[in-house]
Amino acid sequence: MPDFKTFINRLKQNLALPLPGIQAQLSMVPPTRKKELKAEDPGDKAKPSAVLILLYSDEGNIYFPLIQRATYNGIHSGQVAFPGGQYETKDKDLKITALREAREEINTDSQQIGIIGELTPLYIPPSNFVVYPFVGFTTKKPGFKVDNTETKAVIEVKLSDFLYPGNRTVKTIHHRTGKDIEVPCFYLNNKIVWGATAMILSELYAVIERN
Repeated sequence: MPDFKTFINRLKQNLALPLPGIQAQLSMVPPTRKKELKAEDPGDKAKPSAVLILLYSDEGNIYFPLIQRATYNGIHSGQVAFPGGQYETKDKDLKITALREAREEINTDSQQIGIIGELTPLYIPPSNFVVYPFVGFTTKKPGFKVDNTETKAVIEVKLSDFLYPGNRTVKTIHHRTGKDIEVPCFYLNNKIVWGATAMILSELYAVIERN
């Protein structure tokens, strides 16, 4: 693994190239989502949102945080996700949305974060959101705290674990339809990361692994 500065510079260069896009995302699409993506056209009615993939270094290793969502009466209850949320009219742009939501959910310092690029927007049919993923970094490890309303826990994922091929797998989950289904996923920190988060991570994986 290269040093943090070298890694960030290389990733910034890779993000400036044409993105792998939907083809990279589809490698981790759940079987139920395949049907929904074919059936649904978001048009102009989809709600814009943004997430932050925040890279940082700690004791010689590179990490990024995911969150465990709190349990609530909604379709994404308890899931593992990126910090992020819906665009608000007070936000100057979607980058600000990503930074604001991360600050609110896990106590990051927006002033200490540099945005180095974006990944391909992804439409999520069940919630009718279009998610815009932003990739950023900070040279100081954040002092994570959860808001205890939307967020239950912060999951600090080591980049080397994310890139380890054996952690890209298939697991059985209990789906919101009430059925147990097998889904492609990343198995990180003993958590099943699937759905939109895994699809976004799949494109990040492809960007990092570019020669």
